[in-house]
Amino acid sequence: MKQVFLLLCMIPLWLPAQDAYFFQSDFTKEELAARRNKVYDAIGKDAFALVQGAPDVRGFNVFRQSNTMYYLTGFEAPHAYLLLHGRRRQAILYVQHRNPSRERNEGKTLSFEDAELIKQLTGIEEVKALEDMPRDWVYGGLVRPPHPIIYTPFSPAETGTDSRDELLRYQSSVTNDPWDGRPSREGQFINLIKERYPQFEIRDLSPILDNMRNIKSEAEIALIRRASQLSGLGLMEAIRSTEPGVYEYQLEASARYIHQINGAKRDAYTAIVGGGQNAWMGHYFRNNDALKSGDMVLMDFSPEYRYYTSDITRMWPVSGKFTSEQLELYNFIVAYRAALMKQIKPGATVNQVLDLAAAEMKQYIDTHKFSKIHYKKAVEAALIFRGHMQHPVGMAVHDVGDYKATPLTPGEVFAVDPMIWVPEEKLYVRVEDVVVVTETGMENFSAFVPVDPKAIEELIKEPGILSLRPPTAENQIKKQ
Repeated sequence: MKQVFLLLCMIPLWLPAQDAYFFQSDFTKEELAARRNKVYDAIGKDAFALVQGAPDVRGFNVFRQSNTMYYLTGFEAPHAYLLLHGRRRQAILYVQHRNPSRERNEGKTLSFEDAELIKQLTGIEEVKALEDMPRDWVYGGLVRPPHPIIYTPFSPAETGTDSRDELLRYQSSVTNDPWDGRPSREGQFINLIKERYPQFEIRDLSPILDNMRNIKSEAEIALIRRASQLSGLGLMEAIRSTEPGVYEYQLEASARYIHQINGAKRDAYTAIVGGGQNAWMGHYFRNNDALKSGDMVLMDFSPEYRYYTSDITRMWPVSGKFTSEQLELYNFIVAYRAALMKQIKPGATVNQVLDLAAAEMKQYIDTHKFSKIHYKKAVEAALIFRGHMQHPVGMAVHDVGDYKATPLTPGEVFAVDPMIWVPEEKLYVRVEDVVVVTETGMENFSAFVPVDPKAIEELIKEPGILSLRPPTAENQIKKQ
């Protein structure tokens, strides 16, 4: 009887908690609506756009919405579909019904039963149950002549630590597996539309969305700036925690600690922490080797912060002090970084930035000596390489859009990543930052993260989180 009484006392406190809901606060419904308006403008009045949200997750994974659905709605629940009506310039969001059992375990998820609230939060004109979608297509006139045009993304949906290039590589490997060969989720969706509504003309929505996402709004820039701050602070904590014998994964953990205590609960991509020749592998991920004195360590690691990312890389000496040979290559990269940054401004093309920076660095090579012939050969090759201006950065670390096709425009965000390879010693040296083009020039989000050798050497002397909470061996745990 006492247990029943206690349970009854708890119910009034438990029930209101289930009514609390979460909805993003980074973008106003007006900004979300403005994005949808750009889609209407692009597809025209005789077309519709249909966006498939992310599916539910397996096991104990946490749901994350697809970038496209989040970008257009801010809505975070699985199996949602967004229909944009070109002629009416109105949106319908199709969502699932409430799942009381799931909400008892995980908390409230916005569902069809919250239709009015969802409309208020997103600015979407109609919210309907998922099963209404095929009926709407019939009775709403979508399948009647003239045959409608349906735009839907052909490109794979990003849902976390993935980018389109990696997703395409994955799908290629699945297709080439004779015992698998499944189509992509997007391909399956398109096939279902064709089978059920063969009168539709289906076109790719991805290029339209890519162009939109290429120019970031002030709210998006603020999120990328914050992701960059946390990335930089994490790298600095890893630098403080560096000494011979420390494991690569321990530096990863020290950086992730900084990310998570500041609200970035996901990684933007798998951390790259390469000591010595491990840095030679561009996407090294095992991070399980001990750092050795005399080596340098490369770390490339950023968090995802509220669906936005960064991409910052630094290198430093494991022993705490650069050798003269290390400085020959490292100082070249730091100087190249400065030369590139100097040329980034609206109206300039990427080729112009690269050419002007390379011309400046040719003078650098002419006035500096290199102790090894293959060092000079490596830095000279860097002046020919065209990849120092890297990929866009935004909702994915290798974001969509193409900032290289036209002169630089305010709001474009991308990685600046000067690098050199020395195959004779399997050395790979680079420093990476994320910048945004502004009205008057550019802003380097990671400018506060040290690149000057002396500043890095001073930072390594500071105590890091690993010294405050060192790893614990199994035999250090006292058995009760």
